[in-house]
Amino acid sequence: MFAGSMALSATVATAQDGAAPAQDTTATGTMQRVEVTGSRIPMAALEGTSPVTVLGSKDIKTDGVRNVESLLNNLPQVFAAQTGNVVNGATGTATVDLRGLGSNRTLVLVNGKRLPQGSPSSTAADLNQVPAALIKRVEVLTGGAGAVYGADAVAGVVNFIMNDQFQGVQIDANASGYSHHQQNSGGVADLVRARAATNPNEFKLPGDTHFDGRSKDVSLLMGGNFDGGKGNATVFFSYKRDDALLQSQRDFTACSLSSSATGFACGGSSTNATGRFTNTKTNKIYTVTDAAGTPRAYSTATDAYNFGPLNHLQRPDERYGAAASAHFDLSDNARLYTDIAFHDDRTDAQIAPGGLFGDVYTIRGDNPLLSPAWKTALGLAKPTDSTDVVIQRRNVEGGGRDSVFQNTSFRSIVGVKGEVGKWNYDVFAQVAKVRGTSSQDNYFSTERGKRAMDVVNQNGKAVCASVVNGTDPNCVPYNPWKAGGVTPEQLAYLQIPGTTTGFTSQQIQGANISSDLGEYGLKMPTAKSGVGVSFGVERRTETLQLDPDAPSAAGDLSGTGGPTTPVKGSYTVKDAFGEFRAPLVEGMPFAELLSVNGSFRHSNINTGTRANTYGVGIEWSPVSMARLRASYQKAVRAPNVVELFSPAGLNLYDNDADPCAGTAAEIAARGVTQAMCARTGVSAAQFGTIQDSPAGQYNYLQGGNPKLKPEQSKSTTFGLVLTPMRSLAVTIDYFNIKVEDTISSVGPTTTLEKCLNTGDARFCSQITRDALGTLWLLPTARIVATNTNIGSIKTSGIDLGVNYGYRLGDMGSLGVAMNGTWLKNFSVEELPGEGSYDCAGLYNGSGKCGQPRPTWRHKLRVNWNTPWSVDVAATWRYFKDVDIETSSNQDLLKGSFNAVDRHLPSMSYLDLAAIWSITKKISLTAGINNLLDKDPPLTSKYGTGSGNGNTFPSMYDALGRKMFLNLTAKF
Repeated sequence: MFAGSMALSATVATAQDGAAPAQDTTATGTMQRVEVTGSRIPMAALEGTSPVTVLGSKDIKTDGVRNVESLLNNLPQVFAAQTGNVVNGATGTATVDLRGLGSNRTLVLVNGKRLPQGSPSSTAADLNQVPAALIKRVEVLTGGAGAVYGADAVAGVVNFIMNDQFQGVQIDANASGYSHHQQNSGGVADLVRARAATNPNEFKLPGDTHFDGRSKDVSLLMGGNFDGGKGNATVFFSYKRDDALLQSQRDFTACSLSSSATGFACGGSSTNATGRFTNTKTNKIYTVTDAAGTPRAYSTATDAYNFGPLNHLQRPDERYGAAASAHFDLSDNARLYTDIAFHDDRTDAQIAPGGLFGDVYTIRGDNPLLSPAWKTALGLAKPTDSTDVVIQRRNVEGGGRDSVFQNTSFRSIVGVKGEVGKWNYDVFAQVAKVRGTSSQDNYFSTERGKRAMDVVNQNGKAVCASVVNGTDPNCVPYNPWKAGGVTPEQLAYLQIPGTTTGFTSQQIQGANISSDLGEYGLKMPTAKSGVGVSFGVERRTETLQLDPDAPSAAGDLSGTGGPTTPVKGSYTVKDAFGEFRAPLVEGMPFAELLSVNGSFRHSNINTGTRANTYGVGIEWSPVSMARLRASYQKAVRAPNVVELFSPAGLNLYDNDADPCAGTAAEIAARGVTQAMCARTGVSAAQFGTIQDSPAGQYNYLQGGNPKLKPEQSKSTTFGLVLTPMRSLAVTIDYFNIKVEDTISSVGPTTTLEKCLNTGDARFCSQITRDALGTLWLLPTARIVATNTNIGSIKTSGIDLGVNYGYRLGDMGSLGVAMNGTWLKNFSVEELPGEGSYDCAGLYNGSGKCGQPRPTWRHKLRVNWNTPWSVDVAATWRYFKDVDIETSSNQDLLKGSFNAVDRHLPSMSYLDLAAIWSITKKISLTAGINNLLDKDPPLTSKYGTGSGNGNTFPSMYDALGRKMFLNLTAKF
C-alpha cells in the first residue's frame, strides 16, 4: 500500500510498506529479533534513541528516481553533493551529505557493512555502486553512530538494505525524460536574444522540448531456495543509461549570467573565441576582428566568452551492475553467507573549450603571422623589436574539454553467523576494490603552446623556434592573430590527452557477539526484558593510489586549474567496541518503558592516533502512546589518505572580485585603500591597473598535510514520538551536532580579507600576486590553502515527521506522510578565536556559505489506495527562500551584492504518480515530477561544485517536467 510508504521513523511500528517490519513472527508465533540501524543489539521492535528515516521500495518507484543520490536528496536531512548534474569539479561519483556537514562525514552501509571509498579522487562512498532496483529499503540515521560503526559516522549513517533473499524471477524496466517549455525565466531569454543579434555563434535560444535528457534502465533478479530450504541463492544484473543534456537546451542556461546594479547580463570568460591579448608594456588589451588580422580594443561587455552552452546540465552516464548473494545453513546454529557486488560506471563531464589560458609569450616584430595592424598595436616597429603579451584564446575549433570518468568496483563478503547457546555471533571478512580512470581530451599542452607561439621568420615563413634549434621538430606555429587562422594541423600538435588511473582498496575483518542477558536472569526487577549486550572487534585497512600521466602531473593541460598530483598511502584501523541496552522499568504507571543504552569504541590507527568514541541514550514512555528519547554521541574522524598525503598543486576558487583590481576609483568605491592593497602584494605601479577575472575564478594552492589530527564531534538529539491512535504517528526530534578541529583549509577569500584588513603576516605571507598584480592571470599567482585543522562547524534544528492512515470504506484508504526539517543554525568558525558565521537561510555558491541552506524543507505525500488495483500519490516538495550571504548583518558575511542576486525565492514542486497492479505479478508505475514545469531560481553566484548553469541543479529541479514509466514483472 502507498499509505505510509514513506515511513518517517523506524520507531513508528506501523505495518506499512517502506518501513522495516516492527516485528517478525515464525509460524508458531515466536517473536524474532531484528538488527536496527545504529545498534548491533537485536531487538524485538525497531526502536532506538536516535531518529531513523526509512524509505521503502515503493517510495523509490513513486519518486520516479533511478539515481540513488537523487532519491536521497529528496530528504530534507540531506544536502546535495556529487550528482549527475555536477560538471565543473565532477569526480564521476555520486555521494550523500547528511546535514550539510560533508560527504566525508557520512557513513554509507549496505546491509550493515561499509561501502569502500568511491574513487581514487573521491574518498566518500560512491552511491553508483548501489543498484536502485535491488533496494528493499533505505534507513537514514542522523543522530551520529561513530561508536557503533566507527569513523565517518559524524553526521549519521545511510544503510541500504538489499533484497538478498528472493524466489522466482523479476524483471524491472524503467524509462524517463524531460518535457520543458522555455519560459524566459529571469528574462535570460531576452538577454540571449539581444546578444544573438551581434554574436549568433555563441548565443542561441533553444525551443521547447518534449522528451530529452532521457534515462533508461533494465534489471533482472533471480533467486531460489535449495537443499530443502536450507539455502537460498540470488543473482542480479542491471544496465542503466542517461543521455546528455547541455546548458544550450534550456533558455535560462543559454548564457552564463553575471550581475550588476541593473540586473542580470550575459557574462562569460575573458578567455574568448577571438582572443584576448594584453600587451604587458602598455597594459592595453586587444582582440581580433577579421580574417585580415585587424585588432581592436577588447570589451568585457561584448567580447567575454559565453562558456555555458557547451557545459553539461546532465552528464551522460552508462552503468553495468551485477550482484549475487547466497546463504546456507550449515547447522541449526551456523549460517554461511556471502555477498558479491560489481559495478562499472562511465560518465562524461564536458565543459567549455580549452585553449591558451593566460601565459606570457614573447612576440617579435619579424613574426610573419602578424598583420601590420597588429605590429602597430603591439609597438613592434622594427623586426628586432619584441614585447611580452599575455594571450588568452579559446580553442573553439577543438570543441569542449571532455573529462571521462570510469569507475569499476568489486566487493565481496564472506561470513558465518548463528547462535552458540544464548549468544548470537557474526564473523566476516570483506574485500573491496575500486579502480578509477579519468581521461581529459581536447586540452592544449601548455608547453607546446609556448613553443607554438615562439615563432621566427625563416625566409618569410612562420616557423617554430624549436624546429630551427632542433628541440621539437614537430612543432607547428599557432595562429590566433586572425579569424580563421587556426588549422587542423595546429590543433593536432597542440591538443594532447591526459589520463589518470588509480584504485582504492578496502579490507575488513570483523566479529561481534550479542545476547539478551535476560536469558541468564540478568534484568531489573522492575523490567520484563533483560539487558542486551553486544561486543566486537574489527580491523580495517584503507589504501589509495592515484597515478596521473606525465602531462597531468606536470600541469601541462591548459585549463585544468592545476596539476593532478600523484597520491599513494594507506592506513589501518583496529577497533574494539561494545554496547548495551538496559530496560529499567516496563509496564508500570507513568513508566510503560524506561530504558538506557550506551556504546563505546576504542580505535587504534597506525598513523599514531588512538581515539575513544562513545554514546549514551535514554528512552521513556510514560504511556504507550508517547515516548521521549535522547542521545549523546562523541565521535572521532581520522584524516583520510587524500587529506593526509595529497601533494600541493594549483586549483581555482571563486570570488566576487579581487578587491584590489580595477581603477583607483573602483577600488576606493569598495572601501579599499592603496595601503591595504599593498599588504596583499600590490606595488605602487600596479595599483589602479590590475585586471580582474571576468569569470570570478582565481588561483589557490591546495594539498594534504601528514600532520593532521583527528576531528572531534559531539552530537545530541532529543525526541518525542506520539502514537495517539493506531493510524497516526508523529515524531519531533531536535538535533545538535558540532565538529571541532575540522580538517579543511583556510578559505582563500578569508586569507585575502584578513590580510587586506589587518595586515597580519600569517595571512599576507600566503598570498602571491603575479607580475601583473593579478591573482589569476599567470600561474605564479596563488593563495595558499593547504589542509589543516581549523575551527568548527555546528548545526542544529528540528526534524518533524507525520504518518497518518485513514480508511475510506469501499473507496479504499488514504495515507499522509510528511518529513520536514527546520534548520535553526549552520555556524562555521573558520579560524579559532576569529568568530563564526551562520549560514542558515543563506547561500553563496562562490562565497562562504556555498549551496542554499533553507531554514525549512519538507516532503509531503498524500496517497489514495483505490479499490480498483490502482494506487495514486501526490507529493509536495518545498524549499524555503534563501538570501545571499552578503545581505546578512553578520560581520563575517556582510558585504556588497546586487539586488538581482539577493534572494532565491521559495520553491514548491508537485509530483504525481500511480501504480497499477495489472495482475498479481505485473505492475505498471507512471508519474510526472515537477508537474507545473517550474524553472529553478537563478543567480550569478552559483559557483562550482553543486552549482551549475546559473542555479543549483542538484537541489532544485532544473531540467523541467520529468515523466517516468516503470514496468515490474514477477514470475
